[in-house]
Amino acid sequence: MARPVAAPSPVLPGSFRDPSGFVFRREGTLCRQVNVCYREAYEHLMGSGLYRSLTAAGLLIPHEEVPMEPPRPGIALMVIRPDMAPFVSYPYEWCFSELKDAALALLRIQKMSLDFGMSLKDCSAYNVQFVAGRPVLIDTLSFEKYREGQPWVAYRQFCQHFLAPLALMSHRDVRLGQLLRVYIDGVPLDLASSLLPFRTRLTFSLLSHIHLHARSQKHFARATGEVRGFNLGRVSFRGLIDSLESATNRLEWRPDGTQWADYYKETSYSPEAFEHKRHVVAAFIERTQPASLWDLGANTGEFSRLAGDRGIPTISFDLDPAAVEKNYLQCQKGNGGNVLPLVLDLSNPSPAIGWENEERMSLVERGPADAVMALALAHHLAIANNVPLDRVARFLSRICRWLIIEFVPKSDPQVQRMLATREDIFSDYDQAGFESGFREYFVIEDWARISGSDRVIYLMRGSR
Repeated sequence: MARPVAAPSPVLPGSFRDPSGFVFRREGTLCRQVNVCYREAYEHLMGSGLYRSLTAAGLLIPHEEVPMEPPRPGIALMVIRPDMAPFVSYPYEWCFSELKDAALALLRIQKMSLDFGMSLKDCSAYNVQFVAGRPVLIDTLSFEKYREGQPWVAYRQFCQHFLAPLALMSHRDVRLGQLLRVYIDGVPLDLASSLLPFRTRLTFSLLSHIHLHARSQKHFARATGEVRGFNLGRVSFRGLIDSLESATNRLEWRPDGTQWADYYKETSYSPEAFEHKRHVVAAFIERTQPASLWDLGANTGEFSRLAGDRGIPTISFDLDPAAVEKNYLQCQKGNGGNVLPLVLDLSNPSPAIGWENEERMSLVERGPADAVMALALAHHLAIANNVPLDRVARFLSRICRWLIIEFVPKSDPQVQRMLATREDIFSDYDQAGFESGFREYFVIEDWARISGSDRVIYLMRGSR
């Protein structure tokens, strides 16, 4: 007997946990149903001046109330339509400073909320997105009325989503930020405590917020079967937030010592060839005029900014956390609001994870981009990762309409170094094989050989 097919839910897969409301999509627009049970908090948020102050400070996504039939009218108070973030990113894709800036933004929101008689009821990193280069809270329903003497219900979540991974990245290894991909509800504090070096117990803030916090969680869970918070008066509450802010501010990480952090200093390009490459890439960007662009293997974002400076929303991906950190810090110094640097291993890109493998979207689900740049990337995938060129082409065809891609031949010093320690089994890796593999999925519109180099940059248009 065939199983009955359930009617599709109006709720987006990542928005089902909060009884206060949910996000849904209608006619291509994201909307949020606010439920009746959230009336008191919503009216206080809007009437107290907190919403106006947070949106004016760029800390909370603005929204408008819309006269729309809600998906679940029996429990609905209203429908609001928030401004849309141009791209949804996840904390395991952020570099150290992105995660730190997001943490500090939430603590600033909490401080402002107390001034208006409210408090954050959750501190999920997934409620933060980067808009115009800045972290912004996108969940309008994250607030509740402050009640004197109550524990801060979001304390544990803040420590697990922000302080613990930042401490591990700062004091142990920056790659431990990837634990957020494994632990979708934040890094367990007992795990963080066991991984952190002993010297962190000599820092009072880390001792109290991670090590002793983990011990108290274990104690209360063993004694009562549940983990409880501590009751806080307003002064103590402000002291807790100040302490978390100080602890977060003290955590640092210097982006040095990784393989690709100084790529542009060590590249085989001459200055003239590098400038010619910039000219070719810029001309192809101008020719395609993409509405959005992903730069895969972007390193420190030198070429991402060619698109960002033209007002094109650009996602700048690289697998090296040091390169992404440098990219982000450079964007913060200048007018880099159109470029969002993210950590991504293209040979193992972010998957769909969470409940029913749907709560957090895969990389492909968040596309396609109008254009993709893949400069000095294909040889890494084909030779270092043994991915056939036609498979590279097939994947890229799923995520873009236009493709600006560089072919690096075996004669290039970088490829020679890659082949120096392994057998050359790549008989089809030449310019003819490259074009053949990509013509199955793309039309080659134009190409240019970089002066003083054997490298070739192609402009391709998707044919499917």
